[in-house]
Amino acid sequence: MELPSRVVLVTAGGSGIGLAIAHHFYNRGDRVHICDIDQSTIDNATCEMPDVTSTCADLTDTEQVDTVFRDLKETHGQLDILINNVGVAGPAAAVEDILPTEWNDTIAVDLNSIFYVTRKAVPMLKKSSGVMVNMSSTAGLFGCPLRSPYSAAKWAIIGLTKTWAIELGSFGVRVNAICPGSVNGSRIDKVIELDAKTRNMNPSEV
Repeated sequence: MELPSRVVLVTAGGSGIGLAIAHHFYNRGDRVHICDIDQSTIDNATCEMPDVTSTCADLTDTEQVDTVFRDLKETHGQLDILINNVGVAGPAAAVEDILPTEWNDTIAVDLNSIFYVTRKAVPMLKKSSGVMVNMSSTAGLFGCPLRSPYSAAKWAIIGLTKTWAIELGSFGVRVNAICPGSVNGSRIDKVIELDAKTRNMNPSEV
């Protein structure tokens, strides 16, 4: 039986988990729009998936978030599924060694951008009785030493997911979170390297 085509927005969809998610929906026959801060990763993704539409945007900037949704509406006219995947690893350091700028930068990407995207997506999801999936982490369930800002943001995403699930449920919008552990890719490689440096170890030992 042929499944109906849906419109899916994947943030940070140019690489890593986001790219894998985009591939899943694309291969299913859905209409996929990705956004990413890195145009080169978008170019690579759209080479692999020629019908995917895209916007290059920094989601910590509300004006650029507006651009994403303007592009989405002009191209597809609706939104059925939002994948809030954007995030950075942030610093790997003892809490006393984390700079306020590092804290703020991590929270801006891993938490604030989720709010900026969601507030624009919700009116569209209400119309379609759609689905929102927020990318948290095992760090949002158990904590993670040397990763204070990242853990704080991922715990907050769990709280927001529960809040939005209650708030939007009466509109037929389902909201869930995924909490993956370590995933192969450049982000975890950087985390391992920083963790090793903090512990005066070789990355291979970590």
